[in-house]
Amino acid sequence: MFRGDPAHSGIYAGAGVPKFHGIRWSFHTNGEVVSSPAIVGGVVYVGSNDGNLYAIDESSGKLHWKFETGSAIPSSPAVAAGIVYFASYDGNFYAVDAVTGKLKWKFADSGERRYSGTHLHGMLPAGETMPDPFDVYLSSPVVWNGTVYFGSGDGNVYAINAKSGALQWKFHTGDVVHASPAIAQGKLYVGSWDSYFYALDAATGKQLWQFKTGEDPKIHNQVGIQSSATIADGVVYFGCRDSNLYALDAATGRKRWFFSNHGSWVITSPVVKDGKLYFATSDSTLFHALDAKTGAPLYSIKFRWPIFGSPAIAGNTLYLPEQNGKLTAINLIAHKPAWVFQTDASRQNLPKLSKPDGSAAYESVFTSTFYDDTIVGIKKLRSVGSILSSPVVSGSTVYLGTSDGSLYALQ
Repeated sequence: MFRGDPAHSGIYAGAGVPKFHGIRWSFHTNGEVVSSPAIVGGVVYVGSNDGNLYAIDESSGKLHWKFETGSAIPSSPAVAAGIVYFASYDGNFYAVDAVTGKLKWKFADSGERRYSGTHLHGMLPAGETMPDPFDVYLSSPVVWNGTVYFGSGDGNVYAINAKSGALQWKFHTGDVVHASPAIAQGKLYVGSWDSYFYALDAATGKQLWQFKTGEDPKIHNQVGIQSSATIADGVVYFGCRDSNLYALDAATGRKRWFFSNHGSWVITSPVVKDGKLYFATSDSTLFHALDAKTGAPLYSIKFRWPIFGSPAIAGNTLYLPEQNGKLTAINLIAHKPAWVFQTDASRQNLPKLSKPDGSAAYESVFTSTFYDDTIVGIKKLRSVGSILSSPVVSGSTVYLGTSDGSLYALQ
C-alpha cells in the first residue's frame, strides 16, 4: 500500500539501489502517473491519469491486465488478500481481483472534487471559486483488520468492509480529504483541507482528538493538509501547506514540536529512521534531516525544483523525487547524493524551462495571474516528466511514476 504499510513508514526491506546501473524497464501509459505503485507477488499495480489501473509484470515490464474507470487515478493502490483497492476521480472506490483485473465491487462516494477557493494563490478573477491545480493526489487506501479506509473530496473519511464493499462508518470533516489515512495501535490519523488533523478510532470512526493547523482566508495558499502522516515511536508526523512540519503525540494530539519552513509548503510525507526524520519542501526546494524527538535541524540539502513526491528509504539510501524529472539517491551516512536519475522528458525539456542555476524558470511559463494562464504554465512545467509519484523499493529495484506517463524500474 502507499508507503509500504498502514503506518506509512516509507521504509522498505529490500537492498535498493545504492549504486545506479540503469533502467531495468519502462512502461508507458497515456496519462500522468501520479499514483505510487504497489508490488505484490511479482506484479506491479499502478494507476494512471488516463483512467486505467495497470498490472505489470515486475520482472519484464509486460502488461498483465488493465482496468478502466471513468476518470483519472492519482490514488496509489493497496493490495490485500488478492484484491486491489483504489480511488478514481469518477467518484467511485474500486476493488478488483489482483490476478484477473475483474471488478469485485465498487463504492460510490458523495462526489469527488478538488480543493477550491476564491482568489486562490492570488490568481484572478478574485471573486471566482477555483479548483486548486496543485491538489494533484487522491487519497490512497490503507487496509487494516479486514477494512479498507480512504478519504474523499466530499469531505468524508470512509471505512469499507474489504470483502463486501459495505460501508462500516464514515467521518465527516469540513473540506476535501486527499491525504491517505495512516493506522497504528487501532487509531486512524488523517489531515483534511479544513485545516484540522484528526485521530479516529479505526474500528468505530469515533473522533479521539483533533489538532488545528494554520489558516489563510484571503488567498487560501497557506492552509490545508495534503501530506499523509507517518507514525513512529508514539509520534505522528505530517506536513502542512501552512509551511510547518508537525510532530504530535499519537495518543493525545499534544504538539511535541513543529519545524517552520517559512512559507514553503510541505506536501511530502516524512520518513523516520534511526531517530532521524527526513522530509522535503515545495518552493524552497529543500531536503531536511531533523532530530525526530526534538525537531532540531541536523542538515539540509538544496535542490532546484519543488518536491511533492514523498521520500523512501531502503538500507542507507533515501530516494527523493523532484518535479524537474530527477530522482536523487541520498547516502544517509555521507549526507550527500549518491546518484541521480533523469527521465527522458526531463533530458529533452528541462533546459528550456530552467534558469542558468537549474531552478525553474517560472517567469517564462506564468505569463499572467489569470487562472487559465496559470493552468497552461503548470502543464508546461510538467512536460519535464515531473516525479509526483513516491518511489517504491522492491528488492534491488526502485519503481516510480512520472508525468510523461511512464513507470520506470531502476536498478
